[in-house]
Amino acid sequence: MSRRVKEINPYYMEQEDKEKIEKQKEREKRINQKRKLEENDRKFEIDTESVINMTNKNKIKKEEEKRKKISKEERKRKKRIKRIKFFAKMFLLIGIIAGGITFALTSPIFNIKDIKVSNNITIPSDTIVSLSSLKTDENIFRFYNGDIVNKIKENPYVESVEIKRKLPSTIEIYIIERVATYCIDYMGKFAYINTQGYILEISENSRGMPVIQGATTNENDILPGNRLNTDDLKRLEKVIRIMNAAKDANLDGQVTTIDISDENEYSIYLNDEKKTVYLGDASNLSNKMLYVQAIIEQEKGKEGEIFVNGDLNNKFHPYFREKV
Repeated sequence: MSRRVKEINPYYMEQEDKEKIEKQKEREKRINQKRKLEENDRKFEIDTESVINMTNKNKIKKEEEKRKKISKEERKRKKRIKRIKFFAKMFLLIGIIAGGITFALTSPIFNIKDIKVSNNITIPSDTIVSLSSLKTDENIFRFYNGDIVNKIKENPYVESVEIKRKLPSTIEIYIIERVATYCIDYMGKFAYINTQGYILEISENSRGMPVIQGATTNENDILPGNRLNTDDLKRLEKVIRIMNAAKDANLDGQVTTIDISDENEYSIYLNDEKKTVYLGDASNLSNKMLYVQAIIEQEKGKEGEIFVNGDLNNKFHPYFREKV
């Protein structure tokens, strides 16, 4: 059949279109199958890669855990070694110290050969050594400094003590003493005190120190090593101020007694001048002493009383009353 006939005949045209359509479908089917195969291949590759990556990660993780475990065990091992070394050194050090202590406490090299006392003035060195209970040929390390200090301070004159070991065999005892400055009139005797009110000694004479009269401390409490009561300590502060003012006026060497029985009327007695000075309270002492000095010069050789116990700032005029 000629081509011309096919083109004119509708039947043949429809058959031809169907064939084309079928071929097109077959082609598309093959393309889709190919695409699916390619997609499956890609998916397989991705899954394979994921599996490989996962496997590698697990492997890396296991290796990391292994390394950590090894590292942890290594640290523990190093700690054990370090601890063993530390204790070994400690035992060695303790052994050396124990050996040194044993040697120091038993060797005759460290026996006391000389006990030196320094800076003591009033207390004899032999008295200090006796109080300390230290003896020669005893070990220099077999005593506690605090115990020795407390024993020496039983003497009221001792204010502080310092003990030094001079190896191998010398003990040095450094003393700071309290200084007796005033006396308290006490039952016909004299109780020496220092400027802090410590009672240092009871004596038959005053040794030329100013005698404080009118103290209120109980007689039973006036014992070496004790201290004046609170009221007397306050008055003692005023006494020190009075004596400092007298010193500035060159009168301190003449003061033999100080009466503190009335804190509103302190008085002093100047033995060389045979004069009693009434000071009133402890105010304006410098000016009062200047008036006392002037009156002494004016009334030289006369026994009597000097009154500077008024208010010098309010028209009071110091005066002298001769003893009749």
